[in-house]
This record gives sequence, C-alpha cells and structure tokens, in this order.
Amino acid sequence: MSAAETPPYYGQWESPGLIGDIISGKCRAEDDPAWAESGSASQEDYARWAEHLCGVACLRMALAARGITPPRARDLARVLTGHGAYVEQADGNIRGLIYAPAISWLAEAHAMPAEIILDRAAEDIPPLLVDGGLFIASVHPAIRCPAEAAPGKGGHLVLVFGAGQGALRLHNPSGHDTASQCDARVAIADFARFFAGRGIWLPAGPLARDA
Repeated sequence: MSAAETPPYYGQWESPGLIGDIISGKCRAEDDPAWAESGSASQEDYARWAEHLCGVACLRMALAARGITPPRARDLARVLTGHGAYVEQADGNIRGLIYAPAISWLAEAHAMPAEIILDRAAEDIPPLLVDGGLFIASVHPAIRCPAEAAPGKGGHLVLVFGAGQGALRLHNPSGHDTASQCDARVAIADFARFFAGRGIWLPAGPLARDA
C-alpha cells in the first residue's frame, strides 16, 4: 500500500463497536450509551439523524486529517442544514449530504478546496489521492462486505485516503466491524461494483484567499 497517513475514524453512530448490532437490528440506536456525545438533543433525535450522517462522518474525518478539530456530528449536521447541505423534507425524510452546499461550507469555514467529481471510474480515484488528497466517494452501503455481490451503486459515503497494489484504503462510517470500518482495503475491481462514479474530491492545501 501507499504511505498515506491514516485519518482519525468517525462513524455515523458514536459507539463504533455497536454499529454492526445497530445495522442488524440487534441494538437500537437510541440505546447507544454515547448518544449525547453527538450533540443530539435527545435519543430519538440521535437515532433519526445518525442514519443520514455518513457524509458528516466523512467531513469530520477529512477535517481531522487536515489538523482541524471537527464539530460534534449533530452540531455539524445543524450547520450544514443551515447551508442547505441537508434538507428536512415535509414527509419527515432527511435529504443529504448535498455536495455543492457542503463544498461551499468547507471553503467558507475552513478554506478547504473541494470539487464535485462525476462520471468517474474507480480506476480514476488513485490520482486524486496524490500528495494527501482525499475522496468522499458515493458507494452502496453493502461495500462493508466487498466480496459479496453488489445490490446497487451509491446511497452511502466513505472516505478514501490511500491506494496501492490494486486496492483502495478507506474509512467506512457504517462498517459493521473494525476491519470494515478503519483502513479497510478494497480491491479497485471490487470497489467499482459498488461505486456510483461520483463524490467530493478534497485536494491537499488551503484555498487561496484574496488579499
């Protein structure tokens, strides 16, 4: 593998060891003992939002990789909602992460450059990671088990931070165990079966500010 540094890991739920049980239904998200650490107002609020916070988790990991202490998950979700990157719809559903407003927030709040990537193949990802670049990739959540058949493409976000020997290194906010959560190594050919061809590229370095 490449010598890419491993960013800190954040999951969609506050207790990584419980994510597998929450996904499988063995444990309710409301019963996560660390729920308040997210900044949620209640256990119910925590459970409702956590299912949608793969993008928040990826942004928190990207900020930490750049040496920035990230906001708590629910706090960041509130900020991003104010910027239009999450939308609470009339039927109660939560839409997001919406790329363009999230990129605008990164630039405004942290002078972090970012670019929406569309219609790319998995083989195109390694060049995006050169010199510390990061890629928030849209994949099917079943990528936590990459050896199995892919039910589809997209619907979930993971942070890709390294590549080498025909594989990508990634953090998955909804990995069901340690191996699928932190620094998971997924062959590019397998990644391609889950990858929707889009995401957010965060090249290394700050944005240039006008004098």
